[in-house]
Amino acid sequence: MATVTTDQRQIYYAEMQRELLQNILPFYMNYAIDHELGGFYGRIDNDRTLQPMAPKGQVQHSRLLWSFAHAYRKVGDEAYRDVAAHAYRYLRDHFWDQEMGGLYWMVDAQGRPFQTHKLVYGQAFGIYGLAEYYLATGEQESLETAVSLYQLLEQHSTDKEYNGYWEAHERDWRLRADNVDEIAEPMSKTMNTHLHLIEAYTNLLRAWPDAGLKARLRNLIDIAIKHIINPETHHFWLHFKRTWQPLHQDVSYGHDIEGSWLLLEAVELLDEPALHHQVAAIARRMAQATYNEGLNPDGSLREGRDDDRIWWVQAEAMVGFLNAYQMTGSQHFWDASWQCWQYTKQAISDPQYGEWL
Repeated sequence: MATVTTDQRQIYYAEMQRELLQNILPFYMNYAIDHELGGFYGRIDNDRTLQPMAPKGQVQHSRLLWSFAHAYRKVGDEAYRDVAAHAYRYLRDHFWDQEMGGLYWMVDAQGRPFQTHKLVYGQAFGIYGLAEYYLATGEQESLETAVSLYQLLEQHSTDKEYNGYWEAHERDWRLRADNVDEIAEPMSKTMNTHLHLIEAYTNLLRAWPDAGLKARLRNLIDIAIKHIINPETHHFWLHFKRTWQPLHQDVSYGHDIEGSWLLLEAVELLDEPALHHQVAAIARRMAQATYNEGLNPDGSLREGRDDDRIWWVQAEAMVGFLNAYQMTGSQHFWDASWQCWQYTKQAISDPQYGEWL
């Protein structure tokens, strides 16, 4: 079996670093910050035409908070800390519901509440970003807000009878008939929400090593193993009735490869060797199933059964296949990650206007 050389690793690392530091992060620093009204513009067209009156999203601001806080942690550039602080202040001052707690789904361009319902998926990204900002800066208020969000979800969003988490709430935390994937058919639970709760609780546990939180993260991993991962196909089921009966056979290769590394990252914090061994085996099978079924001849990864190529799916493929290579040492996983990057450079990264298409 061929081995990956040090030169190959260094080339991949250097190209990834250049893409992040010279293309993606500068795009948001130079073009996306709304210096007049605060936060980040809710919409920018592919040619960098601003839509200054577009509503602003809670997930958008939470993800930008995480991105620049994490960049500051890794690189140490004070400019990244400044952008993270900008995102944090806007999330705190405009998305946080001072009366009911939690984060609004959308605000208008001026920062006024626009869609005041609360998707659990969105609260999860709030936790994720706020915990990262604390890890990057030591800002205690950010950690306290993340913990408050966690406690609100545990109070309002858990299904006490069948386990798991609901999808959505009204502003006052009454249950809302809605779901993050905007699927019309009635459903109670989604893979997507639970996957990102795992991601959020994992990051919060890094910042706040609480025994109760650790137990709830363990419960989420159990849910994934027992209900969300199909043990025959090694894909995620996507949408469920309240009792965890899957509603269809659809597949999301992007979420499968994403889940393969997020689950392993989560279990590494729990200090349970038997569980780690079990989850690592599951992650390998998920990565292999995605490799077998989802890759296109050009190196890209499909999202589902159709032929769409979506930017975030390529990002998850690069990370997930690289993680699978690190777990197994199998050359084909390295090759899949590298070839997906070659496709992304050619077809997704925008050399004219910046960022990704």
